[in-house]
Amino acid sequence: MADLANCKNCGRLYVRVSSPYCPECLKEQEKKFELVYDFIRRQENRTSTVQQTHEATGVETDLIYEWVREGRLQSKIFPNLGYPCQSCGRIIQSGILCDSCRTKIEKGIALVDKIDRLQEDRQRGKTYHTK
Repeated sequence: MADLANCKNCGRLYVRVSSPYCPECLKEQEKKFELVYDFIRRQENRTSTVQQTHEATGVETDLIYEWVREGRLQSKIFPNLGYPCQSCGRIIQSGILCDSCRTKIEKGIALVDKIDRLQEDRQRGKTYHTK
C-alpha cells in the first residue's frame, strides 16, 4: 500500500511505494550507480576500494556502501568493495558485524546466560534429602 513519506535524500514529500527515495532522487542515484559500475567494471579498476572509487567518480561513499550492502555491487566480482561493520567500522562484505565483533557479542551472551543460571540456582535454595 502506498503511503506519503519524505524522501530520505532531499526531504521532499512523495507517495512511497517501496523505496525511501523520491523518483527524482532514484533517477539521480541510478546515474551515479552507472558511473560507479562503469568505472569498476574496467579491468584495471576491478580491485578498487570504495575510497578509490569515490575519488575517481565523485559518488558518495555512503551510496557505494549501500549498493554493496544491497548486493548490487557484489564482492565476489569486486573483491575490495565492502562496507563498515556497525560496531567497529572495519570493512566487511556480508552481514552487519565483523567476525571479531560477532564473537565478542556471542561470548557476552554466553556469560550473561551463565550468570542467569547461577542466580536461578541460588534463588532455589538448598535441598536436603533424608532417608
